Amino acid sequence: MRLSSQCSSWFVAMLLMAVLPVQAAVSETVYSPFQALLNQHVIERTLPDDGLVSAFDYASALADDRTDDLLREQRQILSGFDVTRLNGREEAVAFWINAYNFFMIDKILSDRPGGQLVSSVWDYGGRINPFVDSVFEREMFNVGGRDVSLDGIEKGILLGEDFKAKGWKDARVHFAVNCASTGCPPLRKQIYTAANLDTLLADNTQRALHTPRHLTVASEELTVTELFNWYEDDFVEAEGSIRAFILKWAAPARAQTIRNTRGLSFSDYEWLLNRPENFPELQ
Repeated sequence: MRLSSQCSSWFVAMLLMAVLPVQAAVSETVYSPFQALLNQHVIERTLPDDGLVSAFDYASALADDRTDDLLREQRQILSGFDVTRLNGREEAVAFWINAYNFFMIDKILSDRPGGQLVSSVWDYGGRINPFVDSVFEREMFNVGGRDVSLDGIEKGILLGEDFKAKGWKDARVHFAVNCASTGCPPLRKQIYTAANLDTLLADNTQRALHTPRHLTVASEELTVTELFNWYEDDFVEAEGSIRAFILKWAAPARAQTIRNTRGLSFSDYEWLLNRPENFPELQ
């Protein structure tokens, strides 16, 4: 039995209506355990000039009976997730930002040497112990049955050649992935989704640039986070120069002050764990 063209069109439309909401809600569904952790244990504080600092309350998370189950559930969901389900730039970029941020927090909560929280992510190896790979280099986080590293997620996927070829590479990712340190851009209370990706990327970049850890102006000298030094090529590729990137994403009210600067220097990165006690602004 053949369907009429009108009936066939209706049938296709109904299929699309059934499929699209599922695609649009991938991050919300996949990362619901992580969202529960963020809701309970992220502390955000707005500064007077609309900058934003945030911390993760590891002590409260460890004291919460639900935490182990949420971590386990989130790991299981990600290990069984088929990444080919990701539909388009917004969904893919949001998914991998969330993966990075979850795995970083999961590592700190789950791997406590001597039963104690690390004071810095470098306690796991790397700078302090160069004979042990850093937490960023180890392929110990599973997505879809494949072990990946944090560097692999950030540099190999989000900022890698495949995303670049698709036009998905976005230097603002450096202001979204959170390395669990006080020098990092803010970890947000909400996960990234296809619906909020661009709004949240812009907001987090702008509000980070309104904090002294990421940008200060003194005596015509512009001092910025060392992220701009480490990943200069990404920012230059995006906007032509570090200064041009900052001018595009900083709030317009700061633009003229930034334009009036002549020098450019980089601040020392702060690697203390991003727990509330390490932020003077939260005391």
